[in-house]
Amino acid sequence: MTLQLDLLRHGETELGGGLRGSLDDALTDKGWAQMRAAVVEGGPWDRIVSSPLQRCARFAAELGEQLNLPVHLDKDLQELHFGAWEGQSAAALMETDAEALGLFWADPYSFTPPQGEPVSEFSSRVLAAVARLISAYADERVLLISHGGVMRLLLARARGLPREQLLNVEVAHGALFALSVDADGSLKEGL
Repeated sequence: MTLQLDLLRHGETELGGGLRGSLDDALTDKGWAQMRAAVVEGGPWDRIVSSPLQRCARFAAELGEQLNLPVHLDKDLQELHFGAWEGQSAAALMETDAEALGLFWADPYSFTPPQGEPVSEFSSRVLAAVARLISAYADERVLLISHGGVMRLLLARARGLPREQLLNVEVAHGALFALSVDADGSLKEGL
């Protein structure tokens, strides 16, 4: 029993970079183009699962309609909630909260942004969502449309990286990665 899970990060958003987290930004025209270009050579998929935030869900709805695929939204696949840091850029935080930002970048599991979601809880909810996908859609190929943090978490696990290296995983807007997920939840990059 193996799930083929293709991970697609949302494209560029209207309010720009920084820690978007739970903010529900819309895609720019460039963001839509990034996502459309990413899936041209992808698939075929059996279904689409998406974060409910509009920067993911609106593209999921468009693609699902275009490919005649079922689309399921799962709130557990939303981005990490950054609390007081939501919407701020790393550059702005370096001016106001440099020490805390440094602690977060050094080991995001050991430091939580003020009023933010602990990365350990974020990890638990994302991995629980993936476990539900394995259970429900074993032996299928699923396109998961989500966020940089969700993808970094899954890719870091697939690559066997230590938890301190979570934020070193590069995931550009509109990036598409393939994972194989075994029944026991183990992840492997590629098909």
